[in-house]
Amino acid sequence: MAPDPGRTRLRFAVRAVLGIALAVALCGLAGHSLAGTVTGGLAALLALFTVTDATVRGQAVTTALLPAVGLPVLTAAAELHDHPVARDLTFLAVVGAGVYARRWGPRGHSLGVFAFMTFFVAQFLHATTDQLPQLYAAVLLSVLAAAAVRFGLWCYERRLPPPAVPAPPGGTGLARVTTRQAVQATAGAGFALVVGQLVSGQRWYWAVGATWWIFVNTTSRGETLVRGFRRLLGTVIGIGLGLLVAMPVHGDPAVTAALAAVCVFGIFYTAAVSYTWMMLWVTLLAGLLYGLLGVLGPDLLALRLAETGVGALGAALAVILVLPVTTHSITDAWIRRALRCVHACAVETARRLAGATDADPAPRVAELEQLLARVRLSVAPLVHPLNPMLGRKRRARHVLDLLDDCAREIRGLVAVAADPEASHDTRLATACRRVEAAVEALTEGRDIAIHADGLPHAEPALAHLHGLERALTELARPLRTPSGSPLVGA
Repeated sequence: MAPDPGRTRLRFAVRAVLGIALAVALCGLAGHSLAGTVTGGLAALLALFTVTDATVRGQAVTTALLPAVGLPVLTAAAELHDHPVARDLTFLAVVGAGVYARRWGPRGHSLGVFAFMTFFVAQFLHATTDQLPQLYAAVLLSVLAAAAVRFGLWCYERRLPPPAVPAPPGGTGLARVTTRQAVQATAGAGFALVVGQLVSGQRWYWAVGATWWIFVNTTSRGETLVRGFRRLLGTVIGIGLGLLVAMPVHGDPAVTAALAAVCVFGIFYTAAVSYTWMMLWVTLLAGLLYGLLGVLGPDLLALRLAETGVGALGAALAVILVLPVTTHSITDAWIRRALRCVHACAVETARRLAGATDADPAPRVAELEQLLARVRLSVAPLVHPLNPMLGRKRRARHVLDLLDDCAREIRGLVAVAADPEASHDTRLATACRRVEAAVEALTEGRDIAIHADGLPHAEPALAHLHGLERALTELARPLRTPSGSPLVGA
């Protein structure tokens, strides 16, 4: 029921089904074994799911680079199949390198995920060196099929403006979030690997996979803990569906293929709005694949739940004990960037009102929307229904409401500035400069004063400006509260 503006998620999901279906069909026509076909299907899924560069050209380059990263990892996994210690150490190295690569933006993230999942699928299929030629061919053929669908048959992104993707908070050395997360993920995966092998010598890699995916698209300790809970919940529901849906199928190829297509659609359609729902479909898809392999049963599903729990525990211990990145530090960084964007919007609007022909605040508004989305994501642990700290929850919601007020007033102000008649009103330009001063005072810790002027309150521009000043003034209290406070000490 989540909104789908422009039916973007629907198109994303339908295209994924087409691309993966084509990849699987081509692998079948090429005479590949079930292992090769599964590898190819996963490669196509990752090529369509993880590549998120801002431009179509960038997406095509990243897609072309996927095999260059995946095939060497696949080779290492197969070569080390009979050397468990070396295999485990290499797997952990892939985990750390994959997370560390996120500092290079969407491309680094995509290549890191592809490398990890290539090693993972080698464990899933017990890949050996004699299978490598077929697996190489399956990966190359499937990535090519996915690219043909994405960039040839249905490249709807060409008609869309490139999204404004804000860079993550930076720093140096261990202060960088990506560095800390690489260490955390490696430590969590090490715990999951050891304990997972104690639970099952055959399916231990599930625990490592759970830890890995809990770290994907998270930044702070709170985000990671909430994502771990959602992964566990989605797995529980997916296992229940597996008992009701996957097991009665008994690995029938036609029925399994149809249900797998439904699962792929569900994964892509729900990923942007609910990690729990996405994990439900992932778990059901895994059950269907195990049905094809002839090993699906209640004991296997129970084992998957246990290994997922081990992985979630490993991730939780890592983010709590190893170089923790607090919710406050990340939220504060995103909020301050959003406020600086409000400042930039006011500057551009003032220039527009002063008659500058090259002034255009609209791109800044789009950037502000992206930054506020990141703020909502970072604050999500504080407003989670299971958060027992009610004071922090109330204050976090208040901050979100005030930031939404800022965005609404900025949008209204920009709309007024676009009016040719408004561009000659020097009083509005003065009021915009007042907003600039208010943002500067807020970010520098100085007091903010609301100024009145002679314009009637019924005038839209004045209403937007006063509303923006009030929201900025109210934000001062939670942003200046010491780190031990109910909100920022989270």
